[in-house]
Amino acid sequence: MTLSIHSRSRLLQRFRPFRIIDGLLALFVALSLSLGVSGCSAVRLGYNHAPELSYWWLDSFLDFNETQTLKVRADLALLQDWHRAHELPLYVSTLEKMQRMAPSKLSPEQVCELFDELKPRLHALIDQAAPTVAVLAPTLTAEQLDHLARQLNKRGEKWREEWLEGTPTERSARRVKQLLEPAEMLYGQLEEPQLAVLRAAVAASAFDAATSYRESLRRHQDALQTLQRLQPGTLSEGSALAEVRALLGRAMDSPDASYRHYSEKITQENCRAFATLHNSATPAQQLKLIETLSGYVSDARALMAPRP
Repeated sequence: MTLSIHSRSRLLQRFRPFRIIDGLLALFVALSLSLGVSGCSAVRLGYNHAPELSYWWLDSFLDFNETQTLKVRADLALLQDWHRAHELPLYVSTLEKMQRMAPSKLSPEQVCELFDELKPRLHALIDQAAPTVAVLAPTLTAEQLDHLARQLNKRGEKWREEWLEGTPTERSARRVKQLLEPAEMLYGQLEEPQLAVLRAAVAASAFDAATSYRESLRRHQDALQTLQRLQPGTLSEGSALAEVRALLGRAMDSPDASYRHYSEKITQENCRAFATLHNSATPAQQLKLIETLSGYVSDARALMAPRP
């Protein structure tokens, strides 16, 4: 089934490639199980159309030509086939573990352990997809790289407007909303005690928009410089692949030691906040969480079937 422009736009807003890696590099996490889409049928719809959604999202940054389009579409389809066969079973295992933990109180350490279980999945996806970028990068024209630079600048300016401008109260409200949406997807509508947990977490957080913005700019510049080095005739195929994997490694684990320390601190804060939120859930909210996770397990099992 081909998505209409309206449906594609709507799904892209809800099934936005995870922002682990900015710009072009979001390709590698775009096919992760779309737990960010509410509703079981929407999860399946989003995942089944992930290659198409990912293609259009990437095309907005790179403006592919006809030859590149054919290659990218084919590789995204193959990447999804691999993901269905090799990664979805592992997601099912993690989701079932979450189901077993759902009725109990959680410690921040248990939440962080769940986060840590997902990191190898991202690394596996990166390793599988890196050859596609290594082959694609030398075909990018100067005009396409300029287009990418403009789109990344536009993205950066939008982020800056949202998180570095406005009053502190406005920025805090945005952060609470950012936490609220996924929480209510899992637990249903939150009540005042849970809202208070989110507000307190935001108020006490070490989150610093300027620090995050600087790292985003570093990633953008790193990506552009690496793509420049991968232009035709400059590197062997093996060297190009090594460059891509090194770039992705720097995106996953910043070379800036101070940023790595900052990122780890934010992760620990998030683990504490989620544990506190979970432990404040009412019996009805706990039941909603179990039902939601059960739906995700069913979706993931259904999605494991090869595409026709």
